[in-house]
Amino acid sequence: MDNLEEERTLLKLAQMYYEKDMTQSEIAKELDINRSTISRMLKKVRDKGIVTTVINYDMFDTFTVEEQLKERFQLKDAIVVPVGEEHSKETKLLAMGQACANYLNQIVQNKDVIGFSWGTGLGKAVEQLETTSKKDILCVPMIGGPSGKLESKYHVNTICFKAAEKFNAQSLMIDLPAILDNRETRNQILKSGYFEEISTVWNLVTVAVFGIGSMEISGERIWKAFYGNAVTEEFKRDNVVGDICSHFFDINGDVVQTSVTDRTINIGLDKIRNARYSIGVAESKEKVNGIIGALNSDLMKVLVTTEETAKLILEKSS
Repeated sequence: MDNLEEERTLLKLAQMYYEKDMTQSEIAKELDINRSTISRMLKKVRDKGIVTTVINYDMFDTFTVEEQLKERFQLKDAIVVPVGEEHSKETKLLAMGQACANYLNQIVQNKDVIGFSWGTGLGKAVEQLETTSKKDILCVPMIGGPSGKLESKYHVNTICFKAAEKFNAQSLMIDLPAILDNRETRNQILKSGYFEEISTVWNLVTVAVFGIGSMEISGERIWKAFYGNAVTEEFKRDNVVGDICSHFFDINGDVVQTSVTDRTINIGLDKIRNARYSIGVAESKEKVNGIIGALNSDLMKVLVTTEETAKLILEKSS
């Protein structure tokens, strides 16, 4: 078969396969060619550029945004939910929570120790987890509670308990406030047998799931429930943009020591950093700087957010 004849045959084959939607068996019969030869010829059709495949990424705009986030911040994964500015806050939280739940259902393994922080996004996520048959999973809080000043469904103990129900797992509870009145009280707790049990489990965390706080929402009741108004001015002066489990950082991701640092009961940064998956769940215009700081901190391997927030992150960090 000379080159011209081969190219005509390849063109005819391409027309039959791609335009007429004929099967390889039908083509083999029509052209009196062995089916295995058809497969090799179809590869030639693509190699020679007779047929080109174009993926329409415009149909999946969030995929492109996810890839940009992964490349820019060296993430293991990015999950961007296609909800925009026109959607309600509740819709955004539900969609983000569902995405986080789906991701957890995929990546959690037998014998994982899953650490949780608190917040609305995580509360929505655990509500939407599927019941699983995975075994020997433990759900643990990564920070103390807000002394009863937060809606119970968003409390870290509630989140851990609900997640454990869905995973058919065990859960630990933390009967300590996140922020103590003074350093001496914290130091006494750190030496206690009760804290030793929690600390030991923190060393075993394989999947860390957390919300991301932001200075720009410091006026909201949830932020006030943890920190109050007194420290807000200090945070502003020290260029704090956000926090993970009450570890504060600036826009470059550098940790900022504050007046509450040595009064806080929380998992160490190294434990989050060393987890197989460290998953940040956050959205909103007000949280963009906080999320950028978290992304720059190298604490977060996976980000779950909304399309609106993701695009603002890319725009502000360019």
